[in-house]
Amino acid sequence: MGAWIPITVAAALLQTVRTALQKRLTADFSATEATFARFVFAAPVAVALAGALVAGHTAWAGPVGLTFTAGFFAHAVVGAAAQVAATILLVQGFARGFAFATAWSKTETVQTAIFAAVLLGEPVGLAGAAAIGVSLAGVLLLSAGGSGVGPLALIAGLGRRAALIGIASGGLFGLSAVSYRGAALALGDDPALMRAVVTLAVVTCVQTVGMALVMAWRMPGGVTRVARAWRRTGPVALTGLVGSIGWFTAMTLQNAAYVRALGQVELVFTVLVARRVFREPLPARELAGIALIGAGVLLIVLVAPL
Repeated sequence: MGAWIPITVAAALLQTVRTALQKRLTADFSATEATFARFVFAAPVAVALAGALVAGHTAWAGPVGLTFTAGFFAHAVVGAAAQVAATILLVQGFARGFAFATAWSKTETVQTAIFAAVLLGEPVGLAGAAAIGVSLAGVLLLSAGGSGVGPLALIAGLGRRAALIGIASGGLFGLSAVSYRGAALALGDDPALMRAVVTLAVVTCVQTVGMALVMAWRMPGGVTRVARAWRRTGPVALTGLVGSIGWFTAMTLQNAAYVRALGQVELVFTVLVARRVFREPLPARELAGIALIGAGVLLIVLVAPL
């Protein structure tokens, strides 16, 4: 079994925890402030960790061969901007139709596969596409099932603004994933963890500076509010950082399309946690969705190159 598989599953689980923590912040902070908190406290830690890994490698194995080319920075900046834009779009989609926006944003896996093939020359093949399709079907059932929106209703509502926003958000998330893999690959042949953390450090710094400038312009006082609440916002940043290290490492090791498809197991974690906490039964549609995601994940593990 490739190392990217357990790393991806762990990252998906951590993302579930981070999302739960971040939701608590929205009671007192705007969506933009809650998103900014995820980056501003993670950036210095990521930079310090990247420095430690580089120093450790230099001391024990010799100088690193990291190559900070224009291609690396292009991938990093595009990925950083796409991720922030995708998050903002998705929040806007929620206001226009939560179920439609959420469900259609899950087309991220398919769009990631297209971006990976076009931008990095990494097609997933027929078997990989079939595995991603099975997983996507399960995700759509789970995403829409809780709101009573069936597959036919989703298709019928494809022209709705919420659906279009969801698809656009999924595309941007897919673009960011492929860009992050492209950035990590552009750094050279050093250990995957080092390249992943260095890429993450650059990306979180770009996102922190970019969001801080925008918030200073559009939301005066927002940066200060987040900084003063570091005890509450810190755990969000920490879990997000550790989860991101997992995502970036997995995408350094494997085609981003396979990683994001396997990472859809996060939705299963979310549903199971919600049901256990709130003691709600699992409808047949959601059970079918979990089964399809499980089948898709198994197929992805079997067909993905090691």
